[in-house]
Amino acid sequence: MKKIHNPWLKLREGICQEDYALINKLQDQCVRDNQTSLKLELDYKLSIYSKVDSVEIHQINEFMYFNENELIGYIGICQFGGPDTPLEVNGMVHPEYRQQGVFKTLSKHVMTEWRRRSPINLLLLSDRKSEAGQAFIQGTGAIYHHSEHEMYLRKNQSEISDNLETITLRKATNTDAREINRQNAIYFGDNRGEEETSDPQEELIFPEEEEKSGMITYLAQIDQQIIGKVHTHLSQGIGGIYGLGVLPEYRGKGYGKAILLKAIDKLKEANAGDIMLQVAVDNANALRLYQSCGFLETSTMDYYELK
Repeated sequence: MKKIHNPWLKLREGICQEDYALINKLQDQCVRDNQTSLKLELDYKLSIYSKVDSVEIHQINEFMYFNENELIGYIGICQFGGPDTPLEVNGMVHPEYRQQGVFKTLSKHVMTEWRRRSPINLLLLSDRKSEAGQAFIQGTGAIYHHSEHEMYLRKNQSEISDNLETITLRKATNTDAREINRQNAIYFGDNRGEEETSDPQEELIFPEEEEKSGMITYLAQIDQQIIGKVHTHLSQGIGGIYGLGVLPEYRGKGYGKAILLKAIDKLKEANAGDIMLQVAVDNANALRLYQSCGFLETSTMDYYELK
């Protein structure tokens, strides 16, 4: 164990390229030593905040603990889907600096920031195999919420679907924002898609803006008729597939598999070296679909909620 000689904290609303490099290096060290996974969303955060030069901090999302010039601890806050969605928190400490209060110090600042943002709920994330992470969360009194498998596509996997020729993926534009919101409400229980708002643009996610951060939304169509959607993301050679869904009236016909395979082709065309996705552990239908297309479970992330 290395001793901490000159500790100091760095708090930021978002990360810059320098922060990204330091956090990513620490993440590689922790994953390699612990053989567990982290969900830090660094690429997404970098694309969102790297161009922000303002020193004014509205919300603290990045909590970094240094020993002199070495980053030895990090906790990050993510929030997806709008201002009322829960905050997601995941973090790590360098293996050679543990049991010296680093994570405890960072977590106190995170909790202070969360209370400042209340009444938003907080989700604490931990790899199921991380004994330290699971023990810390149990000590907070958080209640188990759900779990997700991370899955990677086997190399040289080739699948055929009868519906590949009939389905096309059209890149979504900002005019499709309401349709995307409507589908999210159907697939993921997001009631905001069913509510009327005073501002017609309120809380909509615009695909052309998301594309600037690397997330591309495709609407799946048959003869110009929309039947579902899927999102892809490519960063550091790793392709991700998210938010795949088929509208209820088109289910049971193999279209989900066809959309998935089309999304895989899009990422391969973009030179993705690996392709991954995440699926809720209790979503048996989706899990079977992904397994049938060659995806294998590599880790399980547990989510615990503080209200």
